[in-house]
Amino acid sequence: MSLRLILITASLALGLGGCAHDGDWFGHGGAGEDARIAVAAESGYGGQVHDGYPVPVGPAVHSAEQGAWGEPTVVPAALAGPQSVADSDGPYLLDTGDRLRVFVYGQPNLSRLYIVDHGGLITVPLIGAVKARGLTTAGLEGAIRSRLGSQYVRDPQVTVDIQQNRPFFILGEVKNAGQYPYVSGMTIETAIAIAGGYGERASDRRFRLTRRINGLVEQIEAPADYVVKPGDTVFVFERMF
Repeated sequence: MSLRLILITASLALGLGGCAHDGDWFGHGGAGEDARIAVAAESGYGGQVHDGYPVPVGPAVHSAEQGAWGEPTVVPAALAGPQSVADSDGPYLLDTGDRLRVFVYGQPNLSRLYIVDHGGLITVPLIGAVKARGLTTAGLEGAIRSRLGSQYVRDPQVTVDIQQNRPFFILGEVKNAGQYPYVSGMTIETAIAIAGGYGERASDRRFRLTRRINGLVEQIEAPADYVVKPGDTVFVFERMF
């Protein structure tokens, strides 16, 4: 046998030996199967193997509510907890029914209590009607200061504080519907408690809240932990059964 034939024969024998080894790797069963699964998991293929090859899979999302792997359960943010709190809903805006204490330094005749009227105005001596609706206390301070400083008082120092917030209203299936003083941080559930609790046919899940913002009226159906603001009207629905 020539030297060239001997080398070719040896090369074929080595190749067949390698294929047999690979057959143990990509075949089925035994230690080879465990090794394939381990490599598939480490390589980010989710530990799945099909016909001896790692199978790529997408990232799984765990649904805490379902208690299994699958599509995520999305809970609307509007139902997750108290809404419209001061930190996320901007500063408090004045409107009809707010009772304000206005103090002008050195001017006792101007320093007194004012109630925002149905037109959203307060009437201040010397300068007359001043718009308060839709303003913050700081904004109203600036409006009064500007009007006084332009004609009557040199460099006026004005402070405006809320003496009492405008009331809230509650209607529907409660024991004592009507108008009540606002309590800071109250929710729909708190408002119902202030009104004497649920009526005999009240729903404890369905509520409508009416809110006026700068003269525009908005209505929403809200959960029991929704935050009530001054001037809001809460309506408690009757249960269906």
